[in-house]
Amino acid sequence: MSEPSIFTKIINREIPAHIIYEDDRVIAFLTIQPFATGHTLVVPKRHVDQIWDMDGDDYEYLWNVSKKIALHLRQVMNSSRIGVVIKGNEVPHVHIHLIPMSKGAIVNLDPYPEPPLANSDQLAEIAEKLKI
Repeated sequence: MSEPSIFTKIINREIPAHIIYEDDRVIAFLTIQPFATGHTLVVPKRHVDQIWDMDGDDYEYLWNVSKKIALHLRQVMNSSRIGVVIKGNEVPHVHIHLIPMSKGAIVNLDPYPEPPLANSDQLAEIAEKLKI
């Protein structure tokens, strides 16, 4: 059996995360390498490697929760746009990136060097503001 993904470890509380939303099927938390303040990952609790392998109900539910969180991010972060990205090559566990941004903003999804790790205290402060 393969090693659990980092997201499974977050779901199981084996490693800490700055969680802004959780229910019995989905968890959402701030990424530690944000492209923008409030950059959130929305992750199904049931492990599936690729989004196209999700069953229809779980797929639909993930998008409905992502929409709810995106609308919340847009309001709380006072952003004109919320970018949505599914890269599928970093962590073998489905996840949706929600990135607050301004109209016309450009986000490099494969930056070099990678974005720096965010300060944990700052993430905690942002997460508290964003909790649903």
